[in-house]
Amino acid sequence: MDQAYHLKDENLLSDGLAALCQIEPAFARVDPARVTLRSREAGFVALAKAIISQQVSVASANAITARLAEAGMLQPDAVLAASEADLRALGLSRQKAGYMRALAEARIDYARLHSQSTDEVVAALTAVKGIGRWTAEIYAMFALGHSDAFAAGDLALQEAARVLFDLPQRPDERRLRAMAAPWSPHRAIAARALWGYYHMVKEREGVA
Repeated sequence: MDQAYHLKDENLLSDGLAALCQIEPAFARVDPARVTLRSREAGFVALAKAIISQQVSVASANAITARLAEAGMLQPDAVLAASEADLRALGLSRQKAGYMRALAEARIDYARLHSQSTDEVVAALTAVKGIGRWTAEIYAMFALGHSDAFAAGDLALQEAARVLFDLPQRPDERRLRAMAAPWSPHRAIAARALWGYYHMVKEREGVA
């Protein structure tokens, strides 16, 4: 298991976690029960939900998503046919309505993403207005099952790393990405372990 792979089941997750602990023994301090696949659906809806969730509470994001779903606005053609006023009436800000239209207009080949590397997925998704690197890496991890994707810009991952590795301050994105380099090809499992550890020590979830 020396190359990136797809996390398809719990056995691969378990094997990858064991290999990760060999690389970095500190991860043995994380309860394995907290390291889960937590996969998400792939495609337009997953990225639409990511846009909806930006800078709002989980409850607000869920409510807006439910209104959009009820109105049939979680399909590219429906979004393109709607006016900005239609989208805003369902709870989207002007900026997010623009992002949703940009996503619909991009006509991403979601099937092709399944065969691409993490770097290629990130490049394809971040070319769309409103999708940043964090969102693209989260998509690669949870929707595509990439074993080596790692969202180093995530604040919960940074804080968990600070505590787990007893660092004097929280590492920024650049430093955490450098710290994670030796954990390849299991960096997505390392992220899940750090989120699990964050939940354990902070008693709250790192990702929704």
